[in-house]
Amino acid sequence: MRKKGSLGGAVDWIACGVAGLLLAASTSCAVPAGSGMATSPTGPAGAATAPPTAASNAAAAKAATAPAQTTAPAHRQPAFAGKALDVLSTLPVKGRAPKTGYSRDQFGQAWADVDRNGCDTRNDVLRRDVTAEALKPGTRGCVVLSGVLKDPYTGKLIAFLRGASTSSAVQIDHVVALSDAWQKGAQRLSPARRLAFANDPLNLLAVDGPANLRKSDGDAATWLPPNKAYRCDYVARQISVKASYALWVTAAEHDAMARILGDCPAAVVPASQQPAAPAPAPAAPPAPKAPATLPARPAPAPAAVHYANCTAVRAAGAAPIRQGQPGFSSKFDGDGDGVGCE
Repeated sequence: MRKKGSLGGAVDWIACGVAGLLLAASTSCAVPAGSGMATSPTGPAGAATAPPTAASNAAAAKAATAPAQTTAPAHRQPAFAGKALDVLSTLPVKGRAPKTGYSRDQFGQAWADVDRNGCDTRNDVLRRDVTAEALKPGTRGCVVLSGVLKDPYTGKLIAFLRGASTSSAVQIDHVVALSDAWQKGAQRLSPARRLAFANDPLNLLAVDGPANLRKSDGDAATWLPPNKAYRCDYVARQISVKASYALWVTAAEHDAMARILGDCPAAVVPASQQPAAPAPAPAAPPAPKAPATLPARPAPAPAAVHYANCTAVRAAGAAPIRQGQPGFSSKFDGDGDGVGCE
């Protein structure tokens, strides 16, 4: 006699499945109603697959709800969040390392295009920080000719005008100075990380030129912005940068930061500020294809280019000449912005 209930249904279902495998039957077995068992799907050959287990169901549910994992760009650490005082407490406190071996070159090419948006970092930051900006024609919306800066260090409004004698009125400051970073852990960073540090928008601000010169490579213990209303934000940004690049602070620097944040205990570390993307260049027309019957000729190697001075550059029709172009020399670039003979 066949047993009643769900157990009997299960026995029949298993027996039917085994018989089907042994006899290669063409008919499928139906699960008895009320057995509490789900129907198993069949594979391409008609063989029944095993019903899902509780463990496999749990694994599938976890995979479906788990957030997708993404890899942070190599040049940037994960962003820190939270109160500046809390992040400050995580920074190691040590003495300064010797400045031996420091040079600007240890941090790579000045104002490199690390985000590969076609524009150098200096102009990226200018476009982010100034208002009413005018852009230079023919630079794909990259080069800032003029604008107005609300300087965070002094609180003044400064008119920026690009030029050999005027550009220095607005300078791009490394909030954590390169020399300071070198003496507090950056010597241990890879060249790629130091290049990222020098061009990270989180560590860069367009500021009053004279104020930046007075700051030099000082830390929070030796220099603070004259604009007291900005000091909390300034110190919080330094803390965020140092935490992001595993740098340390001196005891005097730590105490100065804690003292400033004592007036604003709720201050949070800033999120990374990406520069504004330059205006997209118009699409170039497609180049004409060479006739199919003619083999393509290799392009001749470019000849070495040398200009004695900007007069020669202009006579050759190469002005303005940008850093990286044939014939460029730093002697043509009086304001250090990567563009010469303007």
